[in-house]
Amino acid sequence: MGFTQPQFPAVDPDEFVQMPLMERMRINATDWAENGFGSPYVLHVIYLMKIVVLYSIVGVSIANATSGLPAFWHVAEWWNEPIVYQKAIVWTVLLESLNLAGSWGPLAGKLKPMTGGILFWAKVNTIRMRPWKWVPGTNGDRRTRFDVTIYVAFLASLVVALVAPGVASDGLSAALPDNTSGLINPPLLIAPITLLILNGLRDKVIFLGARGEQYLPALIIFTIFPFVNMIIALKLLIVTVWICAGFSKFGKHFSNVVSPMVSNSPSMPFKAIKRKFYRDFPRDLRPSWVAHVMAHVGGTIPEIVVPLILFFSTNIYVTIAAALFMVVFHVFIISTFPLAVPLEWNVLFAYAAIFLFIGFPNSEGFAPWDMSPAWLGLVVLAALLFFPVLGNLRPDKVSFLPSMRQYAGNWASAVWSFAPGTEDKLNRVTKSAKNQIDQFIEAGMPKNLAELHLQRTIGWRTLHSQARGLFSLLLARVPDIDSRDVREAEFLCNSVLGFNFGDGHMHNEDFVHAVQDEAQFEPGECIIAWVESEAIGSGVQHYKLIDAALGVIETGTWRVADAVNEQPWLPNGPIPLTVEWARAATAASVS
Repeated sequence: MGFTQPQFPAVDPDEFVQMPLMERMRINATDWAENGFGSPYVLHVIYLMKIVVLYSIVGVSIANATSGLPAFWHVAEWWNEPIVYQKAIVWTVLLESLNLAGSWGPLAGKLKPMTGGILFWAKVNTIRMRPWKWVPGTNGDRRTRFDVTIYVAFLASLVVALVAPGVASDGLSAALPDNTSGLINPPLLIAPITLLILNGLRDKVIFLGARGEQYLPALIIFTIFPFVNMIIALKLLIVTVWICAGFSKFGKHFSNVVSPMVSNSPSMPFKAIKRKFYRDFPRDLRPSWVAHVMAHVGGTIPEIVVPLILFFSTNIYVTIAAALFMVVFHVFIISTFPLAVPLEWNVLFAYAAIFLFIGFPNSEGFAPWDMSPAWLGLVVLAALLFFPVLGNLRPDKVSFLPSMRQYAGNWASAVWSFAPGTEDKLNRVTKSAKNQIDQFIEAGMPKNLAELHLQRTIGWRTLHSQARGLFSLLLARVPDIDSRDVREAEFLCNSVLGFNFGDGHMHNEDFVHAVQDEAQFEPGECIIAWVESEAIGSGVQHYKLIDAALGVIETGTWRVADAVNEQPWLPNGPIPLTVEWARAATAASVS
């Protein structure tokens, strides 16, 4: 790939669009294994500049200037100031809530415009996704003036907390008598906490876009705990996130994440090395032993063991080594530029490893056993584990983000298929971006080249375990699949909701119903294969086949083992599907 020009698969775009679907997937999966998304390096430079300048320099400058601290380049004088860490959290939530952080830009499928978030969430009549239908006052799936008002109020409340000067506290003065910058005034955090919850009850997309599952507990901890308990609770929070994420990677899915993630990394320019992550490139694109070792020896096990060392270590040298390991861990993730591009999140966690464990080591009175009263730590832990435990037992009830399954490969996912000429009906939906194919064409790509480029996203999806089941469902149930326009749901969702982070719950049948209200597809025109995450230890994933006009028309399961053992392009045909329920005359509805 070049610095300013993308690299495309070595195939004629006009011939490519005429090929059978799975032959196109074979070409795309094979090309991805060597070239990833083929993005020009200038995009990676833009992302790096964004996290260095906008996120880091501007963020630290605001925190320091409003807290009586020196300029950002005087790192030694602010890196372990508690108010800087607090304001780093608030700044991150603000950027995430504007969609200037995660799931931003071309690598997340946003081209024109590059930002979703505020352009959608501050606009009346765009789609909102309530998490629980039983909650009073949340009826409907369109944004009202009330929704826009509480969203803007939430942003304003974050700005107020960010720019307000710190205040002294007895706990802080006792622990750090020389501190002069103080802490964020706890009452100023009540409004952001309340408004984030209220926004989330009305629209889970805003809550997840703000990464509320991780930052809301931090805001609550800032508000209710005295200083020493606050630091210990924050340690418990980040350790819980790390360990739960590591635990979620046990199973058959995660190795299938590592291979395509490394393939997409601009820091890994050598194709010969990328090929080593596959069993027998290009004939067998299942993960190799190299991918398995990197996944579990380099990832899963250290992500559990090292945080435990950090949490309990009283030896400063061991603590420093463990903290630096976690910094390298997050820097590696940044270097791969995963498609949801959660770069700011990884920068924050790298900084948190240093701030919390080196800045406030266990040996100086900030150990778990220094929590007062001692039983309070167990209460905090139970609260932090509630959604991860529930989400792994009942993934249909909890998003994979509160379940702490980030990067695990065990996701709810979907693939959409449109009868020829019908995808354009999506542009009838009230939103702030055109369909992605239209964005590429408006950027100057010829139509078939734009089609080739957009289909790389479903080629990427085929390298993950759940796609083998999704494509099996389409092949088995949609006779004209080769002539249809097939789209990766995560990217499609981005153009309709303004955000997606790999969470299939954002584009489930409720989302399909909301889209259908304006798109008005006829039966058979828009068919979606959708699958839920695997419940821990179940060995199966539950799928739904959805007709946008008719609703769910089939449910069933497939075995995860069958999915991970097959090639991305399904050369042996669809994997076995076990039907649990099917609507009468389903075949007629999709033919």
